[in-house]
Amino acid sequence: MFNELNQFQKRRMDLLEQLVKKKWYGELKTNQELSKLEHDLKEKYKIKEDYGYVKDQIRLAMGLEPRGDVEFSDELDIIKNIKGIKPPVVTKMNEPDGISKYDSSIYKRTKEPIIVNNKCLSCGDEVSSLSFESIADKIEFIPLIDILKDQNTEVYATVAPSIVGQFGEDVTMGQIRTALKLIGFKDMIEVALFADMLTIKEAYEFNHLVKGEDDFFLTSCCCPIWVSLIEKNYPRLFEKMSPSVSPMILSGRILKKFYPKAKVVFIGPCIAKKSEAKNKIYEGDIDFVLTFRELKSIFSALDINLKDLYKDAKDQASFAGRVYARTGGVSFSVKSVVNRIAPKRLIKFRSKKVDGVRECKKLLDDLSMGKKIDYNFIEGMGCEGGCVGGPRTNIDVKRATEIVNEFGEDSLIMTAFDNMNVMKIFDELGLRNLEQIIEENELTKIFTR
Repeated sequence: MFNELNQFQKRRMDLLEQLVKKKWYGELKTNQELSKLEHDLKEKYKIKEDYGYVKDQIRLAMGLEPRGDVEFSDELDIIKNIKGIKPPVVTKMNEPDGISKYDSSIYKRTKEPIIVNNKCLSCGDEVSSLSFESIADKIEFIPLIDILKDQNTEVYATVAPSIVGQFGEDVTMGQIRTALKLIGFKDMIEVALFADMLTIKEAYEFNHLVKGEDDFFLTSCCCPIWVSLIEKNYPRLFEKMSPSVSPMILSGRILKKFYPKAKVVFIGPCIAKKSEAKNKIYEGDIDFVLTFRELKSIFSALDINLKDLYKDAKDQASFAGRVYARTGGVSFSVKSVVNRIAPKRLIKFRSKKVDGVRECKKLLDDLSMGKKIDYNFIEGMGCEGGCVGGPRTNIDVKRATEIVNEFGEDSLIMTAFDNMNVMKIFDELGLRNLEQIIEENELTKIFTR
């Protein structure tokens, strides 16, 4: 169920809008302007003793590290030269008077919250549910502004399939593309296109690995929460996990293969994608990550009314790739290709779909204890409903699912195998025989972790 912005999140988006306006229009040039913004925020929200809390909220909204009650000094110089946002994404905060301590089970009851890194999945769910301000995530747009304004740098936006409908039911993907171009992006590419590529890879992997009644295959590579949960807590099961990178990572790798000097910005529904992009094994693949909520505030700050814009529509992905956004989408997509490449398989494709961390963990516990199962393709999504239920979405998960299905049906392409965009990219990469995609070699390493 979609959670409306709590008071803290509303304040953060208000702060982001102010920063975007000031930076975009050249009004953010000195430390004095940052100090004035801090003063104005304290006055607006009646904050007195804050131990550097407001300063740190400004820093985090600029994509920088918190420093506590230290005066602004080199923050503006840092964002001029920043190449990417450094981890950690989520950080603990000093708290103003009157705000309770966060007491989640993954925190200890001390004077300040302590993030237990081996338990935290960086999903952002608990960050979003806070009604107080103990922890917060970095926002990555302010350092991106100068890059977008640099006409010598091409910047591509790759957008998660769950973006459809997030800015209004009467706002089309073509209008979102136009809006992104207006603020400096070279183009917008559907990540569903790269999901189509990975669908083909996972279909061949399933066909190759699942030969007997007791064999099973774990995916979804598109959800970093699910992947992290298995990697950290179920190492034996992780051996059954698809070796594929996520569609987000693949989007960056392929775009940079074709445009080596380009920057790639992923726009999606969750904080977990920010953490995934900063994983050392993916260094350089994705430069910045924005969420749907952040992008909504950016459009608002720049007075962009999407409904009035030209509809720059393109069919880049199949129905199957687009429904990756909701629970069951990956299973449907992979099955559609398995049925094409191996229609006479003796061991039929039988899927199991789980969503939400609790249900994911329950299923993984059963698997790790050797419980008898009657399925062989297991799709996990960390958020209830799938990516449409992410903690940084703008609309209700039920309606978002309906819109995703409708958008998928609008595609002129049914499955990944029917997507000529995919086949053209494979050809450009030198992948002439599709079954080669599961081989381990220099040609196919772009698709794997």
